[in-house]
Amino acid sequence: MPWRETSVMEERLRFVARLLEGEGMSDVCRDFGISRKTGYKIFNRYRDQDLQPLQG
Repeated sequence: MPWRETSVMEERLRFVARLLEGEGMSDVCRDFGISRKTGYKIFNRYRDQDLQPLQG
């Protein structure tokens, strides 16, 4: 099975989707290999300004 290629935007959307489904920030950040600080930054950008800041 070949590796799946994803963009940063796709990864951030997957990250946010898991949080919106009710998973905990610590668990999701651990799975994505990012700090909680970065996780909250991504999630707050999504929440405050919808999808625009996640694009870059």
